[in-house]
Amino acid sequence: MKKIAAVLIALAVIAAAIAFFLSASDPLTAAGLPAHEPDIKNGERLYNAGGCHSCHKPSEKDTQADKALPSGGFALHTPIGTFYPPNLTPDKETGLGDWTTLQFVNALKRGIAPDGQHYLPAFPFTSYGRMKIGDIIDIKAYLDTMKPVSSSQPEPGVPLLWFVRRAIGLWKIMGFSDETFVADASKPESWNAGAYLVTGPGHCGECHTPRNIFMVSKADQWLAGGPHPEGKGKVPSLRSLIERRKDYSSAEDIKSALQWGETFGFTKLSSGGMASVQINMSKLPDSDVAAIAEYLASLK
Repeated sequence: MKKIAAVLIALAVIAAAIAFFLSASDPLTAAGLPAHEPDIKNGERLYNAGGCHSCHKPSEKDTQADKALPSGGFALHTPIGTFYPPNLTPDKETGLGDWTTLQFVNALKRGIAPDGQHYLPAFPFTSYGRMKIGDIIDIKAYLDTMKPVSSSQPEPGVPLLWFVRRAIGLWKIMGFSDETFVADASKPESWNAGAYLVTGPGHCGECHTPRNIFMVSKADQWLAGGPHPEGKGKVPSLRSLIERRKDYSSAEDIKSALQWGETFGFTKLSSGGMASVQINMSKLPDSDVAAIAEYLASLK
């Protein structure tokens, strides 16, 4: 029995060592960055497409904060704990002021913090990983133009946080790919533009795609709807919108709904976070919203 116990202990130690090795972060190096001249205007566009302000806005309790700046602190309640999205302004102490471009790219493209720890996927790096690195660099350039705000946030209210962060490294093996979006050559350029915005910066799949027991998105049910990530209610399917919804008879109707919502009679478009999505959509070029609508209209 002692020999069996010793063997089991040895196997457990080996398994733990393998898991620890496999869960290590794998950041991009400087050699992985393309030669790219930052485009601040494009960065602003993608910042709005990603709805960054919606999550990184100040806490409701911070009555003195400039509500237009993404200084963080607005609590995101989920079934596993409460998250406090951080400060995105270029403050050197509490924001991104001391971040390098490489660190920012690793955060969005690989889900890795500057200290090498894994981000929890409440931060949607699982979608941002599909983005072009040049676009990520542009977002960083735009954020750098903002007024710095001193605003530090508490750590996520998640039990055994260090262990969970490390374990995300194993989860990434199952549930994450940083493969950049590849255009479908059989589709129009506008369709591909919409698919890219929905798949990458817009991270629509994070809420609108159901997940398995490991919280990995079900690829075969892409945008088919599922439980709300905050644990209350459901998020609707974005497939067959024209066929299912009496409000939509064309991609143009979907476009109007995204831009104007219930103002123009499109029902149930102000709940579950969609009101802020529409605010972000209103800041995008009309061609971007039309491209998103074209892509969504094609999903059956």
